[in-house]
Amino acid sequence: MKSFIFNLFLIGIVLMNTNLSGQSNNILDSLISSNYKKLLPVIENIEKYELQILYTKINRQKDNSVSFETCSFNEQPSVYFYPASTVKLPAAILALEKLNDLNVEAVNKDTHISIDSVFQDHVVLQKEYRNECGKPNLANYIKQIFLVSDNESFNRLYDFLGQKEINERLLKRGFANTNIIHRLSVARTAQQNRESNSINFFSENGKLLYTQPARIQASTISLNQTGTLKGNGYYTNGKLIDKPMDFSENNIFGLRDQHNLMLRIMFPENFTEEERFNLTKDDYRFLRKFMSMLPKESKCPNYDSSKYYDGYLKFLMFGDTKENIPDHIQIYNKSGLAYGYLTDNAYIVDKKNNIEFILSAAIHVNENGIYNDDNYEYDEIGLPFLANLGKIIYDYQRKGK
Repeated sequence: MKSFIFNLFLIGIVLMNTNLSGQSNNILDSLISSNYKKLLPVIENIEKYELQILYTKINRQKDNSVSFETCSFNEQPSVYFYPASTVKLPAAILALEKLNDLNVEAVNKDTHISIDSVFQDHVVLQKEYRNECGKPNLANYIKQIFLVSDNESFNRLYDFLGQKEINERLLKRGFANTNIIHRLSVARTAQQNRESNSINFFSENGKLLYTQPARIQASTISLNQTGTLKGNGYYTNGKLIDKPMDFSENNIFGLRDQHNLMLRIMFPENFTEEERFNLTKDDYRFLRKFMSMLPKESKCPNYDSSKYYDGYLKFLMFGDTKENIPDHIQIYNKSGLAYGYLTDNAYIVDKKNNIEFILSAAIHVNENGIYNDDNYEYDEIGLPFLANLGKIIYDYQRKGK
C-alpha cells in the first residue's frame, strides 16, 4: 500500500513539474508516468537533472505527405543548459548554405581549402597540407562532425562562418533561442572567438579560386537565460575554484531550436521558403547520409569500431550498449556531451515496422557539483536514461497506440 501511494505521489510530482506548452493532450506525460521505473532516478528529481524532452510523432499519409504532432515535457526555454557538440549541426548546415550563397564557380564543399593563422594562438593549415583522406575540404569536416563529433572540424567551420554570421543566419530562419559564440575544446578568449582567419579555396591544380579575408565580428544576439551559475566549484589549470562555474559566456542552443532544426532538415517541404535553408537536393542528401552513417561504415577516415561503436553518438535507444544497431533502424542525429550535460536530437526511423519520430532530450548529471574533474555520471545515469527514453517512445509507436 505504501508503495502504491508513493507511486501516485511520484507521478503527481512529474506532472506538476511538466511544462505542457499549450498541449491539451500530452502523450509524454502518460508515457513517463507509466514507465517511471525505467526512468529512475532522473524522473524523481527533474529539477536536479535539468531534464527537458520534446517529441514529435510523424504522421505519414498515403501520398507520402506528413503532418506533425509535437508535445513537450518540462520544457524551459529560458533556463540555461550547455549544448556541447549539438552546435555542430547548425554549423554544418550553414556552411553548405553559405557556399550556395557565395555562388563562386568551382567552389563547393569538396574544394581544397587552406586556412591562415593571422590571429594569435590560431592554427594554420597550409595549402600543401594533406591528411589520410587527401586535401582538406568542408565536406570532410562535416562528415567527421557527424561520424565522431570531431571538435577541430567544427572549429574550421566556425572560421568559415564567423561568430556573427552563424547567429544572424539562424535568427533569419526563426531560431531565436540560439547564440553560438565560441569554438570547442580549445582555450580562446571572447575576443579570439570573434576572430576568423582568412580561408583560401584552390582548384586541384593549385589555382586560387576564392579568398575569404580574415575578419573580426561579434554576435549581436542577446538572450535572457537564467541559471547560468552552476554547481559548487570547478577546476582550472589544475586548481579547484570554490565557487559556481559561470556559463553566461558559453554557447546557447535551445532544445526547441534543436528540435525544429531537425524538422527543417528532414522535412523541408513542410516549411515556407523563408523558413527553409538555401540548400540543394544534393546538400540534403549529403547531410542525411552522414547524420545517419555509423563510424564503422566510413571508408576514409577508417574508425576503430571497438572505440567508435554503433551507439557511440546515438544516445537515444542505443547509448547504453555496444551492441550493433539493427539494420532496419536508422538514426539521423547530433548529440552532445560535456560538463555533465548530455543532449541528443534525433530523427529515428524503422522502415520495417513503419515507425518514425523525432525525439530531443537534455539531461545534466554532476552529483558532486564540481566541473572539469571528469567525474560525471554519464554511464551510470545519463546514457541509460536517454536510451530507455528512446525505447519507450519507440515501443509506444510500435504498439500502434
